Order: sequence, then structure tokens, then C-alpha cells
Amino acid sequence: MTKKTTHNESKPLPARERILVTAHDLFYREGIRATGVDRLIKESAVTKVTFYRHFPSKNDLILAFLHYRHQRWMNWFSEALRQGQNQPQAIVDALSEWFSDVDYRGCAFINSVSELAKDLPEVVQISREHKRDMSELVMQLLPQNNRNPLLADAISLAIDGAIIRAQYGEPVTQVLESFRFILDALLKSHGNQ
Repeated sequence: MTKKTTHNESKPLPARERILVTAHDLFYREGIRATGVDRLIKESAVTKVTFYRHFPSKNDLILAFLHYRHQRWMNWFSEALRQGQNQPQAIVDALSEWFSDVDYRGCAFINSVSELAKDLPEVVQISREHKRDMSELVMQLLPQNNRNPLLADAISLAIDGAIIRAQYGEPVTQVLESFRFILDALLKSHGNQ
């Protein structure tokens, strides 16, 4: 997640993708409520008609953004874990990379639920699915003979805690040290070390 949304500059993105990429960057950086449709239209370099043809309402765009973010984040997390030889400790390295990014603003899903849960309940469902998929990836790091869903959920809960602490400005080294302590204790308590 340390790379900004990029594309091949010699070939412009189709309008729908341009809107989605722009929404992704603005929603994540500035918040969903703080980003108006007029700004999205301007920064996407599309007309109002084109915008509404692809996304009949801002809510449609918000849901598309969350699906897009889920895909991007899961691809990044999977790759980061693979580079760490699919070992549980690879989570620490992945989080370190993400938290150290100058554009880091926490979890887009936690942030979206905080902003929109009451007004757009679908955000909660998409966020639950994202967290479930993250737990499933974590479970794949556990030894095959000890793939415990409760352990994977506990590690995922610790990841979310670390994400929030880093977002609130606690020193990354301190957050990661605490996360590593929790991860080691969880793994040891379940015979994974």
C-alpha cells in the first residue's frame, strides 16, 4: 500500500476507472464526507453527465471504492506476506511498510464504517467481508496442522488495533513492538512457535 494509485501515463484510463482511482485517492486521504462530487468530477476530468452515467449516486461510488480498495489492499497484503515466506512474522514487516508510508491514514474500512455506518449500512457488510478475508489470509500463514480460525481472528484483531494505534500517531516502532509481543504470545499459546 506504499505506492500511490498509478497507471500508464501514455494511455489514459477510461472514464469509469479514472473516477474510481480519483475517488480512491481522495476518499482515503481526505475522507468520504469531506470529498464532494464536484471535486471528484473536476479531478477525474470528466463531465457531470459522464460521472453520473457510471455512478448514479455518490453512494454507488462509495461502494465501488470499497470493493476497489479491498482488491488493492488484499493484493498488496498477499504479496507482502509471500515476500516474507508466508510466515506469521511477515505480518510485522508488512505493517511496518504500510505504517511508514507518508500517505498512511489507517484502514479505509474502519474509517468508512466510522463515517457512514448509519447512513449506508452496506459499508458495514463490505467491511466485515474485508476483515473476514484478511483473517483467512492470516490463517494461511499458520501451520497446516494448526489452522485455527479463532487464532487467525485474534491475530486479525491485533492487526486492527495496531492499525488504529499507528493512525492515531503512536510511534510505529512502539506499535510494532506491541503487535509483535501479542503475535508471539498468541502463536506460542497455540503451539505455533
